[in-house]
Parts: sequence; C-alpha cells; structure tokens
Amino acid sequence: MPHIVPFVTEIDMNSGELSAPGYVIQRKLSDMATMYIDEAAARRILAEEGDRLIYEVQGVALPAEEGQIPHCTTRILAGRIGEEYHMTKGHYHARREQGEVYFGLSGRGYLVMQTETGETSVVEMVAGSAAYVPPYWAHRTVNVGAEDFVFFSAWEARASHDYGAIERAGFRKLVLLRNGKPAVLENPNYS
Repeated sequence: MPHIVPFVTEIDMNSGELSAPGYVIQRKLSDMATMYIDEAAARRILAEEGDRLIYEVQGVALPAEEGQIPHCTTRILAGRIGEEYHMTKGHYHARREQGEVYFGLSGRGYLVMQTETGETSVVEMVAGSAAYVPPYWAHRTVNVGAEDFVFFSAWEARASHDYGAIERAGFRKLVLLRNGKPAVLENPNYS
C-alpha cells in the first residue's frame, strides 16, 4: 500500500468547488438524454439550446484499495428536461455490500434509492442533512430546487461504481414537476 500523508481539501459550500480536485467529471445532456422519461424534450433541448451541463463532480483521487475513503462534491444545476428535474445518472456499487454517505451543502434535492429486489426509498436533502445509502441500494440525486443542489459524498474505495445496471433498467421512481411542486411517481418504462 502506498504511503499517503494526511491532507485537507477546502470546499466551497455553495458551488461544491474543491481547492485541489484530483478529477472533474461533467455530465451533459447528451450523456444522459436517454435516461429522461421525455426523450423528445431532451432531443429538442439539444437541438435548440445545445448540450447543457446537468451536473459536475469534483473529487479527491485515492487508490482503490481497502482502507481508503474517496470523497467528492456534486453540483446538480437547477432545471428540468420536460417535467423531470435534473438528476445524476445514478449507480449501484460494483461491490454491492458497500454503503455511502451524502451530506447536503446547499440547495435542495431528493436522494432516490432502490434495491435490485424492488424496494425503494426517496429522502429529501438540504444543507446540513446527512443521508446514508446502505449496502445493496442504487442511488441517484435529483435537484428539485430553483438553485444548484450541492452535496458531499464519501465511500469505501473498493466499492467502485456500476452505472450499467441503471442505464439498462432505469429507476423505479421518477421525480417530476406536478402542480408546481416535485412529485415522486412510478416510472412506466422501468424494466
């Protein structure tokens, strides 16, 4: 195991910007267009507005070995694709037995979770709220506010990410605008 010395990373609570990110991932609409229920709205936005940024992750890079705890911030921009709020792609952990912790920094969002056996849970997150994603639960975050939703997350390094399962099957629950507020609805396309 390589020797890592202790370090500190400064976090801007409003933007999620790290003082020295080891990596930055930007997910644009073109990366996620098929993940939204209203794919026609996604195509229309791409054609008329261009490839909008949906969310950005800034992370601390650590070796994927036992004992390491990678962590990152995620900033989901405010907005919707049709009536569905901006969201992250969502994932299971490749090692399903690993959990994760989310901590709200600014804005307002929902943490949507599900198991492979069909159990679901949706919790609201705001600045100062800590949410625990237990082992075996897929998770996705959704910005339901008028400003950016920013949160911090930390997980065991060997957990890794399995995005493919969600890309194939989706999530059972969707978060859409209904009567001027967010509503959690069944996904008619869930397989």
